[in-house]
Amino acid sequence: MEKFSIKDVGVKVGLEIHQQLETNKKLFCNCTPIESDDYSIKFQRKLRASKSELGEFDPAALFESTKSKTIMYYANEESSCLVEQDEEPPHELDEDARKIALVIAAALKSNIFSEIYPMRKTVIDGSNTTGFQRTMLISQGGFYNAGETKIGIQSICLEEDAAKILGEEGTTRKFGLERLGVPLVEIATDPFEVELTEIKKIALSLGRILRSTKKVKRGLGSIRQDVNVSIKDGGGIVIEVKGVQQLDQLEKVVEYEAKRQHGLLKISKKILETNWKYDKDNKKDITELFSKCQSKIIQSAIKKNHKIIAISFKNMGGIFGYLPYEGIRLGKEVAELVRFFGIGGVFHSDELPNYGIETSDLNGLKNLLKINENDAFLILAAPEEKVHIVIDQIIARIEHIKNQGIPIDTRLATPTGETKFLRPRPGAARMYPETDIPPIIVTEKELSDAEKNIPKLWDDAIKEIEIKYKMNKQLSEQIFDSKHIELFEKIIENIKTNPTFVASILCSTITNLERKGLNSNLLKNQEIFKLFELLDKGEIAKESIEIILENIMSNKSQNVEEAMKNTSIESIKNEDLDQIIQNIVNKNQEIIKNQKERAIGPLMGIAMKELRGKASGEIINNLLLENIKKKLEE
Repeated sequence: MEKFSIKDVGVKVGLEIHQQLETNKKLFCNCTPIESDDYSIKFQRKLRASKSELGEFDPAALFESTKSKTIMYYANEESSCLVEQDEEPPHELDEDARKIALVIAAALKSNIFSEIYPMRKTVIDGSNTTGFQRTMLISQGGFYNAGETKIGIQSICLEEDAAKILGEEGTTRKFGLERLGVPLVEIATDPFEVELTEIKKIALSLGRILRSTKKVKRGLGSIRQDVNVSIKDGGGIVIEVKGVQQLDQLEKVVEYEAKRQHGLLKISKKILETNWKYDKDNKKDITELFSKCQSKIIQSAIKKNHKIIAISFKNMGGIFGYLPYEGIRLGKEVAELVRFFGIGGVFHSDELPNYGIETSDLNGLKNLLKINENDAFLILAAPEEKVHIVIDQIIARIEHIKNQGIPIDTRLATPTGETKFLRPRPGAARMYPETDIPPIIVTEKELSDAEKNIPKLWDDAIKEIEIKYKMNKQLSEQIFDSKHIELFEKIIENIKTNPTFVASILCSTITNLERKGLNSNLLKNQEIFKLFELLDKGEIAKESIEIILENIMSNKSQNVEEAMKNTSIESIKNEDLDQIIQNIVNKNQEIIKNQKERAIGPLMGIAMKELRGKASGEIINNLLLENIKKKLEE
């Protein structure tokens, strides 16, 4: 096994940014997108692949149809209508979304088309009730600067967001429709070659241009990054990796995918050396042969009436377990493919005996398959109706790796920074014209308005925040990049308070509570605003804010008033506060006698236990010090 060096493989990267737009309604209907788990409507569909205008099937759609899933949809009348249910034609294109998309295209110096043609993009994984996603190419070309690096723009599209996946149960996949139809822009960059450490900065710079418009949604799920990865010797094959949620993940994902692709080229050479060819006689039903096998996995499959099939591979001994690089092997590629069909996994000869499969089982299997130590085999357990489809896909993948090296996939980023098989890469047959929406004419006035509304450069916007609110650069950057910038501006505009304090609560306090596992989505903007109103009126202390936020984010309370009641937070009269401080000093005279003014430390701890959230820490400290000095004078 070699050590992987990314510098030796010539990696090229392209980004696809999907950004939800801040509009009051969805792209082709009047529904307001409201995130809610309250579903009053429920219906199911079965989606199938259909031919393109030229009579061709899209390979990704065909592959998805082999899973034969039933799709269950859940909807709320407030956030979806008959358009989302595909029971009514789409309405006219949302004007706000159209204007925002044109401003973004102008900001990226992209060439906007005078006519825009809505298209249908085939998607039958259930994330669209129609079996397609509506999309339109707004512009091509353009660029932006990420520091000293100039990044080219390939295309900008305006399209509908997909439904929200709720989970899977057996052959049923569940989706919520509140997000379906939300307008978003998809921005694809040209491929670029940079150091891995630069990729995050390039994605961050593009995200900041979008946020500068103040017309895009913020928060978890509102912006998603897909990344395209290719290597120098990959024959021009580009692998799209979807679902990179965090920018910090980008570097790991690109490095892993480059390693996987280069590793597959090495595996391809190994298979070519074996002269392996597949024959239909290479597969055997071994359900009866393995009926007494001690493997819990095999026995569980037999109880479910699944078939146990073995496939032999002549001269392939050692190939399934061969590790060109750490974590990269043919056995793993096959296992990912099998899991796509909802099958638990697959055993290969290079990892056996193991998992309860013993040497005696393997000897019987080798006799049946007529193979020896130089050969390899796979053991697969699956329902009878699926097993032969899965075997065909396994063989097709191994043959592709043998003859062409890297399979042309769409892959999914994992939380650990690896990638896993999602589906085959779509082809040209995936896209066809939308017949329910006429072409959209872009006027000279619209182009002129878009140019006039190009936002300030990010550096200028940060400088403006620094000067306007008298905050340091780091906090100005944090509040600008956060989802709370509009709320921050509203609080400062309407309430007399310190901008630095407000920004630190919105950026640091809430973030720290999120790191403890609490849910910031439970915080409504009006409740946060209410907190600062109460602070301004003197009804709560600064120290109360974190307590109240923590109570709401842990789902113990729904609003500020309820949280105050549950945490016993209430304002305290000055005379009552004086009395409590005097009592604490009187009860701890021994500490004051021994430690003099240093007694402020332990007494402050005692006072805060009793008064946390009821009075300012600064006021408590001053009162304690004053009373300690009096006691010392006595």
